[in-house]
Amino acid sequence: MSKSRGAMQVVRSSSRARSTGRTQEETAVRDQARAGRSGAPLLDVSDLSVEFGTSRGPVAAVNGFDLRVDRGDSVAIVGESGSGKSVAMRAVLGLYSQSRTTRVDGEVLFDGVDLRSASRKTLRGIRGERLALIAQDALSSLNPSLTVGYQISEALRIHRRWSGPACRRRAAELLDMVGIPSASDRLGDYPHQFSGGMRQRVLIAAGLALDPDVLIADEPTTALDVTIQAQILQLLRDLRAETGMALVMITHDMGVVAETADRVAVMYAGSVVESGRVRDVFDSPQHPYTTGLLRAVPRPDRRRERLSSIPGSPPSPSQWPGGCRFHPRCPHADEGCRVGTINLEPVVSGHSTACRRWKEIACDE
Repeated sequence: MSKSRGAMQVVRSSSRARSTGRTQEETAVRDQARAGRSGAPLLDVSDLSVEFGTSRGPVAAVNGFDLRVDRGDSVAIVGESGSGKSVAMRAVLGLYSQSRTTRVDGEVLFDGVDLRSASRKTLRGIRGERLALIAQDALSSLNPSLTVGYQISEALRIHRRWSGPACRRRAAELLDMVGIPSASDRLGDYPHQFSGGMRQRVLIAAGLALDPDVLIADEPTTALDVTIQAQILQLLRDLRAETGMALVMITHDMGVVAETADRVAVMYAGSVVESGRVRDVFDSPQHPYTTGLLRAVPRPDRRRERLSSIPGSPPSPSQWPGGCRFHPRCPHADEGCRVGTINLEPVVSGHSTACRRWKEIACDE
């Protein structure tokens, strides 16, 4: 396949300078636990599927989703809207309960704990405390009737049972950490008194309140102008370097992937179609969908070229096509792509694709 190269620079740092609000003893216990399990992935998701019941029958929004996140890792999940990115990670967090209309299958292990079979008490101790989510759209995610200081410190009151003054001090520290000026004076303000970029920073501060091991950022730069986007991405890189947390970035923007991630999982129609190190996937994409996404990114060195686009539209979850789900839009599809099940297979170590013709296509191009 044609190689799509982009400028990618990942900022790394080994410092851990931020105060976490824990006692020295609590911090030592957590660090010892982290070191003791350093060989195993922190988050290990296998064969995750999510099915919703509708008036037209069951809809499989996610099918066979796999993800591995190591300590201090930075992973991006990328794909068009409707590909199942957010649904998959919300299922990882246990935000969909089994019911008559919702079915979740697969295995989700977090630091050795099976989240699918864990008790509510165990889940409450992990969600927010060790596994945190920055939801999409800060304006609708923040409660307009509560001050930002109250919303940031809510997790501290529930999980740590801190007093009001302690919560206020920590909330001010978090706001200052994410770059909001006069942080102490802004604790009593409401979400509508902040700009879009500042509201996004408030959400990040709330997600960091309990010093999570993994921070899931769901489209954190959506609807922000490019200057604010760059600031938010730099902030996430800096916080990851300072705290040692792992970052899972959900996005449809390949530029965001290049700026923030070490590894990437490309999703299409509810499944991962390619995964690997960002540089490997960007330099040598082995699935036509990944190639299409990369060719659609504007590049300064090709200003006179017309932007490429992927023909057609993503299929509806209620009508997934058979075989490779990308075959109706793929210029390389043949009859074999229209039937059967096509799973991920290794290209090289750490790089996999779900394209059955990847060797032939690579030779042709």
